[in-house]
Amino acid sequence: MISILKNTCKAFLLLVLLSCCFSAIAKDKDPLKNIKVLVYIKNGKGYVHDNIPNAVKCIQKLGQENGFKVDVSDTAIIFTEDNLKQYTMLIFPSTNNDVFDTDAQRVAFMRYIEAGGGFVGIHSVTGTERNWKWFKQMLGGTFAWHAKNQTFTEKVIDPSHPSVQGVPKVWERADECYFAKELYPGIKVLMAHDFTTLNQNEADKIKTFSAPYAELYPSVWYQQYDGGNVWITALGHNKENYMEPVFINHIFQGIKFIAGQAKKLDFKKAYADSRDTPLRY
Repeated sequence: MISILKNTCKAFLLLVLLSCCFSAIAKDKDPLKNIKVLVYIKNGKGYVHDNIPNAVKCIQKLGQENGFKVDVSDTAIIFTEDNLKQYTMLIFPSTNNDVFDTDAQRVAFMRYIEAGGGFVGIHSVTGTERNWKWFKQMLGGTFAWHAKNQTFTEKVIDPSHPSVQGVPKVWERADECYFAKELYPGIKVLMAHDFTTLNQNEADKIKTFSAPYAELYPSVWYQQYDGGNVWITALGHNKENYMEPVFINHIFQGIKFIAGQAKKLDFKKAYADSRDTPLRY
């Protein structure tokens, strides 16, 4: 009887040790642990979203809760190769129009992506750098028009992706429905606007800007682009969105997904020497 008890205790202790080991391994594999991200909030001339401070606070809180460091900047001088080396990803929340001051800064951004850097874009990011082909392709397209802020429906296209985990498969929400042009074919769509649920007071514009799509239009997507990894959500216009648990988790899982794709930056793979260096497919 004593022998059985001893063996049972040994087995129990072994299970506890194995559990601790697996927990430690899982913790070590957390792609967000101890990384640094840059949240860039500079806007060019034109409309500036009032949600940006809310988005920044949201991401900072996510960093505090999940063990990653968040730097925030609104000045383009930070875009040098040496400075960008410290970041696992760059996050552009509701940026708009030209956000770089020089082509040297644009090239530094390109080379960061080519070296394997990550990029997360939120809401109006598709309105950023509208005159730069490489950047527009990286985003997956460039801003064309959005319907008035209203309640409409989102539909999950790929429920297996982490960034839509916890999102209702049919998600009714108040936001802006964004449409793009110059669409890049490399994107993998995760969620889509159901533009048939929009207010039909703007029916002619909806028909024009949604073409050639029939009922659903991409709203969340990702892609591997020129060596880097990109995740975009067109949602998040309202300040209140950044206090909604479902939307916050959507952003968090997008950030975590990009962190999980990251490898050590390798600038030997970077090849751009001008903003118009042809993309190597």
